[in-house]
Amino acid sequence: MVLTFDGRVLVPVADPDDGERTAAALAPYLGPESSVLFVNVIEKAGGAPDKASVEQREAYAEEIFERARGPLADRAAPVETAILFGTDVVETIFDAAEERDVEAVVFEPRGGNRFVELLTGDVARRLVKKAAVPVVALPRTDD
Repeated sequence: MVLTFDGRVLVPVADPDDGERTAAALAPYLGPESSVLFVNVIEKAGGAPDKASVEQREAYAEEIFERARGPLADRAAPVETAILFGTDVVETIFDAAEERDVEAVVFEPRGGNRFVELLTGDVARRLVKKAAVPVVALPRTDD
């Protein structure tokens, strides 16, 4: 069985390396009718001061998107990007997925040990457990 995405997929990306790696892992699974929506969630502090200004975070998101577009440059799939804001990354991703009528949320799990996952809230695990649309974890390409 070969997996191919023939609709719109939402791809959350956290940093430039993650964006590039995830796009490279996604490329072989795109079909002729595919479209890709890369999103970066700017996590709001919920009343506490933010670590960086919105302008700095938006500029960083644009850097992420630029790197993510690279591996898909020779694909026919249209690529869109969106900066999302929310206090809960996973909820924000699924809200966007439902609003934008995507076929699936697709990501490549990032490396890290269990301790790091506990400290960071383990977004990948929560994506799978709280899925509001199909979620696909791509095989890691850096191992």
